[in-house]
Amino acid sequence: MTSSLLIRKSATLLLLTTALFSLCLQREGNAAETERLPNVIFLLADDLGYGDLGCFGQKLIKTPNIDKLAAEGMRFTQAYAGSTVCAPARCTLMTGLHTGHSYIRGNKELPGEGQTPMPADTFTIADLMKQKGYATGLIGKWGLGYPGSESTPDLMGFDYFYGYNCQRQAHEYYPPHLWRNNEKVMLNGKSYSHDLMADEMLDFVKQHQAEPFFLYVAFTIPHSKLQVPELGEYEDKEWKDPEKKVAAMITRMDKDVGRLMALLKELKLDDDTLVFFASDNGAAHNFKRFEHSGPLQGRKRSMYEGGIRSPSIARWPGHVPACVVSDQVWSFWDMMPTLADLTGQKLKTETDGISIMPALLSDKTVEHPPLYWEFHEGGFFQAARIGDWKAVRKGVNKPIEIYDLTKDIGEQQNLAAERPELVEKFDDYLTSARTDSDIWKVKTKR
Repeated sequence: MTSSLLIRKSATLLLLTTALFSLCLQREGNAAETERLPNVIFLLADDLGYGDLGCFGQKLIKTPNIDKLAAEGMRFTQAYAGSTVCAPARCTLMTGLHTGHSYIRGNKELPGEGQTPMPADTFTIADLMKQKGYATGLIGKWGLGYPGSESTPDLMGFDYFYGYNCQRQAHEYYPPHLWRNNEKVMLNGKSYSHDLMADEMLDFVKQHQAEPFFLYVAFTIPHSKLQVPELGEYEDKEWKDPEKKVAAMITRMDKDVGRLMALLKELKLDDDTLVFFASDNGAAHNFKRFEHSGPLQGRKRSMYEGGIRSPSIARWPGHVPACVVSDQVWSFWDMMPTLADLTGQKLKTETDGISIMPALLSDKTVEHPPLYWEFHEGGFFQAARIGDWKAVRKGVNKPIEIYDLTKDIGEQQNLAAERPELVEKFDDYLTSARTDSDIWKVKTKR
């Protein structure tokens, strides 16, 4: 073979190798560009206590599907709701601001239908997801405005909404109407709203299966009234009727969580979907049989752990490790930076939260800055957590209570007299952690 022929063959081989290498790079680049962002579903129960789920210690109320969610993912023992009542908790979730900075700091009802709205320029987690190309949906209870206000779901980043605009009207499970976007959907008063909303939840997933979606499902179960189409397995229990109803409601919600997870598997979206489950505040019900708050003191409208600690779960196969019980401390206002981290976005708005993605993707925890809550019904109540220490103040100028949550999860032993330096530290923090509000005024200043 002549040297010129060898040179030509070598050149040809080099060109072919270069072309193949470029094609591989191009394919890798295209794959990276088209790699699907994970779907995110945030399931929020209403007034579900820390001890109302089997995976959190409940013995009598059956929740096999949510328990499976925890077994296949991460169960959080130190996760917190944004408030001890509905509207402010949901505002912290939407905005990434705790109740010392958020616009909505309490349940403030308006005549007719609706609650105090958030300002028109509010940036929400739905806005965050939309700007990354997500389809966004809200199924369930809104409670952060009124029909026709500047704070309806469609003006707060949601492409689609179906459910209750008004949390007060959401007390009724057989309502005269629900809302689809800004259209009032008239009902016959015989339709169980939870069932309608559960079906809409599944429809949203089916309709958006080909694109990344963010779905916020704000169930109204087990909020009062106690209404349910049938008692199911609790029919023959030797319990009082209200006890049977609340158990049947929670189990009914659990079955719909099961339907959702089955659909994700059927559509082959299971591995591509990060699912959160939480409760908006502590238990509203007080049936001793069920021990709704588990080992915690207090329930809804309390600043003790039973009022604000949330039975929370995260599941994302292949990413969030399975069968993990995490003591990562986090609260609703951490969702904004967490979802920004998940989707590779830099936040342009201030938040009080941190990203918990490092904790979600491993069995390790990240240090959380101090947490703060305030509550404005019947006075001005505050709570804070710094490290493993918890403070509660039940009124302006009232003494600060101090609890060591590592040894006293039930907040039975007030250590304020023994730890004056912590009283002083929390006193400073309870003052500095908040800004004044024209709506949520503190009557007497310290």
